Amino acid sequence: MLSGRRLDLLDPSPLDVEISDIAQGLARVARWNGQTSGGHAFSVAQHSLMVEEIVGRLTDASPEIRLIALLHDAPEYVIGDMISPFKSVVGGGYKAVEARLEAAIHIRFGLPPALPAPLKALIKRADRISAYFEATELAGFDDAEARAFFGPPRGISRDMIEVSPRPATEVQTMFLARFEAIEAQRRAKRGG
Repeated sequence: MLSGRRLDLLDPSPLDVEISDIAQGLARVARWNGQTSGGHAFSVAQHSLMVEEIVGRLTDASPEIRLIALLHDAPEYVIGDMISPFKSVVGGGYKAVEARLEAAIHIRFGLPPALPAPLKALIKRADRISAYFEATELAGFDDAEARAFFGPPRGISRDMIEVSPRPATEVQTMFLARFEAIEAQRRAKRGG
């Protein structure tokens, strides 16, 4: 990693996880395999910011839940973003590596290594809403096709979120700033 850390993919240590590496990587990983409109790729970092925003709009989310939402695709800073059909073809090996990375990332930032089912469902709902808007705004899907794949975006309208692709360095800065803001809220909540 650019931080100088060496991350073992088979046995990742939370001590080797740095938020700067996550932000760097996610800001440069393209969603939709880069098959989106606009002057820049729509990055996983920008998607993660959108999912965190949606979670906050769907529920009165604590700073911990917001951080989990922001980091929901964090393993992709190392393994990249694969489209769902390809993940199915690759199978269990990919999922096992992803799960180990996610646990290490969560432990590094003081989050539970495994999420309870209701929280997973909330993050998945926000993820699918984000995917719906990305699909219709950037990836050439019409409304019916996006609804068939991702369901209707209940509770969120297009005017509530930003879907315009931004430059990687700008998104990296935005991601780090949002992480720091959430961490400040977590510290304030703990009283320190």
